Amino acid sequence: MKERKHQTIIDHYEACLSRHGDSHLGVDWPNKQDAEKRYAVMLDVIREHQAGVTLLDFGCGASHLYDFLQRSGRSGITYHGLDASPAFYELSRNKYPENAYYCLDVIAEPEKLAEFDYVVMNGVFTEKCALEFDEMFEYFKQVLAVVFSKVRCGLAFNVMSKAVDWERDDLFHLPLDALVVFLTKEISRHFVIRNDYGLYEYTVYVYKEPLYG
Repeated sequence: MKERKHQTIIDHYEACLSRHGDSHLGVDWPNKQDAEKRYAVMLDVIREHQAGVTLLDFGCGASHLYDFLQRSGRSGITYHGLDASPAFYELSRNKYPENAYYCLDVIAEPEKLAEFDYVVMNGVFTEKCALEFDEMFEYFKQVLAVVFSKVRCGLAFNVMSKAVDWERDDLFHLPLDALVVFLTKEISRHFVIRNDYGLYEYTVYVYKEPLYG
């Protein structure tokens, strides 16, 4: 987006980090247990029989997904992190110098995004902050188009559900019908929608190839 309206989202997360430090609150997850549940769901995008895969944690924040990955004992996954925020980029790079990290706005410089087997985008699209719905939806579509073009196998992302008792104006509640139309027309027809893990959101896995057959 030429006006970089999504900078308000980056500013919001950096304010959370400044206020709460390296914690679940620092990446604006109110509940640590729910955050851990999200990490497990995100990693499930990787098909069980696959090993030796590269994974990009897009919007890596403080690399809490990498923390979870280490504790889970899963092997055969080479982790990379990316964040558009210089503050989170520096934090993660200093915590885990053995990992490759990138500070990149893929809307501004899509050509600098490398290819990966899998990309997970946890919390990247759950908050829209001061953006209008249409502005956030356009940003969402632009980012997904860029990222999916660099994915070899699949990607995962989460958004807020419309099946809730009430909605917050600062969150991105994306209707399923609008999502499905966009994915099938512009991204891929091979996707899975997960609404089975008890949070007021849903996670989507999008694949390059069919899961079966």
